Amino acid sequence: MRPARSADVEAIAELKAVVMRADLERLGRFDEHRVRQRLRDSFSPRYTSVIEADGAFVGCVTFRPADDGHWLEHFYLAPGVQGRGLGSAVLRSLLQRTDADGVPVRMIVLQGSAARRLYERHGFTVEAEDPIDVRLVRPPAGRAHSAR
Repeated sequence: MRPARSADVEAIAELKAVVMRADLERLGRFDEHRVRQRLRDSFSPRYTSVIEADGAFVGCVTFRPADDGHWLEHFYLAPGVQGRGLGSAVLRSLLQRTDADGVPVRMIVLQGSAARRLYERHGFTVEAEDPIDVRLVRPPAGRAHSAR
């Protein structure tokens, strides 16, 4: 992983469109322009890392500090590298940092997303949901999550 640069935004926006297309279409929410623009509007190189394999761009992840812990956002891997353990390795690395700090991690996944299984294997549980989004939370390792 390397720190993102402003120049990475278009490659990341394109990856998001590719990776999220099937789930967004299934939910009736895919818009060719909007999916990319939402990424551009919220892109923060300061908190984003680019994931490379063999020197090539294969993904990204945003890990943003917040008052209530950290937010895991824009975690996308190119289809050709999914299912090989790379996502788990990246996630473990990020979660080790928050465990050391003793803070929870929150994120949002789309209803029915296959990626949800990855997050649940790493200790995320449902905090809230609606017909489109599922908000997940992971307390620091060793601490039980209490429902609100």
